[in-house]
Amino acid sequence: MSRIGRKPIVIPAGVTVTAENNKVTVKGPKGELSYDYNPHMTLDIKDNEILVKRPDDSIKMRMFHGTTRALIHNMVVGVTEGYTIVLEIRGVGYRAEMRGDSLVLHVGHSHEDIVPGVEGVSVSVKQSEITVTGIDKQKVGQVAALIRNTKKPECYHGKGIRYKNENVVLRQPASAKKQSGAK
Repeated sequence: MSRIGRKPIVIPAGVTVTAENNKVTVKGPKGELSYDYNPHMTLDIKDNEILVKRPDDSIKMRMFHGTTRALIHNMVVGVTEGYTIVLEIRGVGYRAEMRGDSLVLHVGHSHEDIVPGVEGVSVSVKQSEITVTGIDKQKVGQVAALIRNTKKPECYHGKGIRYKNENVVLRQPASAKKQSGAK
């Protein structure tokens, strides 16, 4: 049996979970999320716990089992705590600003890059940090990836947009290699 799939999901106080017609809805203090799960999976909701069960041990059912449990757990965490991803801007003259609900990036291109706002995800800028928050883990990660993709950190100086605490491996320039080899 799937190690992740067989773990029960604990429902915290203030969260209500309903499942009907292969659709699970989770309501909490931060909002409401819903997900259409595989019709072969069954959900047992009792005693402030959700248990996901599968019909048989086929490979496909084992895959859906762990995935369904993980997605429902992410929904429960999202409506109680929410998700936050912090990005850093590094580079001389690189900056970001909010214009309405859109993020405007000035990161060395001849034009400003505009990342439009996404419903359910809020973006804020403080100095050289961009904070992406929301209750849907997938949307928060997708918006953060779109922002990072406008100017990925380059490998020689590390300039660009990176996740907070991301380790960017810097390479030695070719001219420095020639000089060190000639000695």
